[in-house]
Amino acid sequence: MTPANKKLLHHIATALGLVFLGLWYLLFKQLGALDWVISLVPSSHAGAGLMLGIAIVMIPGFFIWKLYNRWVERRLDIRGRYYEDSYYRPDPDKDD
Repeated sequence: MTPANKKLLHHIATALGLVFLGLWYLLFKQLGALDWVISLVPSSHAGAGLMLGIAIVMIPGFFIWKLYNRWVERRLDIRGRYYEDSYYRPDPDKDD
């Protein structure tokens, strides 16, 4: 597979992942999860309740997004650096 094909497939896969995130949000909105969270807070804080509800609903979606991205990159043999890799991996140049 040529690098141009890999790049195109990666862009298509990323677009599908973004569509998934949008559908994930709409699913929970249709199920009434966001309205339920808003009903738990005072009406003067409805915006904050909505923001909290969106955060709670989207956390699992973003975790699935991360796993999906890693799977796509492994299948397409795309190499890169992740922030958490440099943060959690011990530095080989350091002496303990």
